[in-house]
Formats: sequence, C-alpha cells, structure tokens
Amino acid sequence: MELVPVAQKHDLQAFINFPYKHYQNDPVWVPPLRQEQRNLFAPQTNPFLEHCDRQLFLLKDQGKVIGRIAAFIDHIAMDFWGERIGFLGYFECIQDKTATRLLLSAAKSWLLEKRCTKMRGPWSFTSQEWGMVVEGFTPSPVVMAPYNPPYYNELLTDFGLLKVKDLLCWYIDIAEGYQVPPRVIEHTQAIAKRYGIRVRRLDMKNYDAEVQTLIELSNATIISNWGYTPVTDAEAKAMARDMKPVIQPKCVLFAENQDGRPVGFAITLPDVNSLLKGLNGRLYPFGFIKLLWGLPRLHRYRMFALGVIPEYQGKAVDSLIYCMLNDSLYSKDLWVEINYVLEDNMPMINAINKLGAKPLRRYRVYEMDISSQ
Repeated sequence: MELVPVAQKHDLQAFINFPYKHYQNDPVWVPPLRQEQRNLFAPQTNPFLEHCDRQLFLLKDQGKVIGRIAAFIDHIAMDFWGERIGFLGYFECIQDKTATRLLLSAAKSWLLEKRCTKMRGPWSFTSQEWGMVVEGFTPSPVVMAPYNPPYYNELLTDFGLLKVKDLLCWYIDIAEGYQVPPRVIEHTQAIAKRYGIRVRRLDMKNYDAEVQTLIELSNATIISNWGYTPVTDAEAKAMARDMKPVIQPKCVLFAENQDGRPVGFAITLPDVNSLLKGLNGRLYPFGFIKLLWGLPRLHRYRMFALGVIPEYQGKAVDSLIYCMLNDSLYSKDLWVEINYVLEDNMPMINAINKLGAKPLRRYRVYEMDISSQ
C-alpha cells in the first residue's frame, strides 16, 4: 500500500472520484454533483478554505485508489474555542484495518506537525455537515448530510477514536398518518397570542437582506451550541448563493414579535438528493431536466435549522414555528427529516418528542487526544 499526499490536479481528481467507485453498488448512497464536489475543494469557490490549512491523502494498492482522508485545521474554530483541535474528514476506505490505520495515522501525524492536541471528526468544509452514521443507515441521506457503511465505525474505534458527541435525527411522514398533536396546536396558538408572535415566509424580493437576518438570528441562537464556529461574510454569501436556486419561500420562516423584531427562524431545504439518484453526479445530458421538472413537485425536505433568540427561549416559540412550518409545507405526501439535534439539547429533544416525530438516525463525532503522541 502507498500513501500519496495530494499535490497535483490529477491526485485531487482521484480524491474526488473515489466515492463514486467505492459506492457504485450501494443503493443507499446518493452521488453528489461532481461539479459541486470540485467547488468544495477549490478556494476560489469555497471561502471556508480561506481560513484553513489542509492536506488531502490518497491510499493506493498496486496503483488503485482504496482510500482517502483529509486533515485540516480551521483557524477561526481554534481561536473561537481556545483549543488546538484539528479535524479529519472525507474519510472513505475499503474494509481493511491496515488501510484505515495508514490513513488515520497520516492525518494524525499532519495535525501533530500543526501542534494540534486533539483530532476530531468526521468534519467537513461546509456548515453543519459532521459525523458518521451509527444508527439508521436507511433511508438514503438527505441533502447536505453524510453517509457511510456501518463498518466505518469499527475502523475508527479500533484506531482509538472515541465518541465525543452524538447528533440525532427524526422524521415525520404524512403518508404514515402524522399530524401535529391537537394539544400542541392549542398551546402554540395561545403562545402566539400571548407574546404577539407573527410568523411569515421568506421574501425572495429582499433575498440578500433576509439572508443577513438569518445570519444574525443564527449567531444569536446557536452561538453556545457545541461545535459552533462563526461564519464569515464570504461563507454566508456563498451559502446564500448556492441555496438560492433551490430554496422556496414556504421553506424559510421568520417569527417576529409585536414590534416586528425577528425572534426566531426555521430553514428547511428541499431534499434534492431524492432527485440526484441515478445521475451519477452529472447534470448533463438529462440530469438538469430531472431537477428542473422535479424540484417544484418535491415534497421531501430536510429541516436544516431552527432557532429562537435567548429571551424567547422556553416559551414554546420553537414549537409555534414548527407548527407553522408544517402548515406551510403540507401535502399528502410530505416527508421531513429533522436533521440534526445535539444529543444533550434536552429542550429541543423534548419539544420534538411532544410534536410526535419519530427517531430516524444517529450520527457520531469522534475525537482522540494526540497531545502525548
């Protein structure tokens, strides 16, 4: 086996191409668009890389790629957390402990050279795309969510990586008879009246201003969450640009108080992954038509984020937003994955359980101390 640091364009292309070969016979995996993957690893199109140092590695056996991994540090995260935590990400490998050890050792050694004291992952170059599936390997992953075969977890733990945090997912399915419990509807209606809360949809005519409001609300509501790091203006603009072609006004809601001040929000993404199957990562010649035709008819979603500013937390405003979102998206075949919630965020977990959502999936983030290595 030969470990190859990615330094040339053809190596980067091999790094990007490997999952398409690795998962070609896996019916659950959804091939991402190849151009989006190329953009992900290019500083010109991914501003996250502007504040990262990184090294990608390929593992080959007799010239054939059998694994890959990325090691990186995020200077903004380090400064914000006050810890020298480095990351591993984009791990893909055949089911072989020797191959895994070579890849993880390469990542650890690189992070040690950068004076990191911990190695955490899987992490990624995009916001809130963390973790490895440990429960709920089906159905297929929703948009911007990781996927992996079950054996990956054993490979990581055998190397010495330990759980640092689990991330939980639920789903609702109208076809299975889901409905918001009547007691929740009555309670949230009373909440709206008591606090003068109004919920409205995204205004696409003022898209840039609406995005700025979302950024401000997000920073105010999740700043204390585990794993949170500030998002740069360039990253926010890039995310807004990438989401604009697929976002729908009914998917993004703002809660405002009686003075018109935004106090909460919800972002739900159409699950374009359900349209990407069978395209093998290519829009042309027919993929673009499939997306163009399918997107307006899509009734599968990922609830990407929901937050309430601190002074309105504990007042069921989050449940109110959820109820209004359910009304906004409603169809006879509506399916939504709530993805994801930190395992120790009990207020949110309790609220989701009261709403009657069903457990679906569990992701795990691993970590190991490398300070004594």
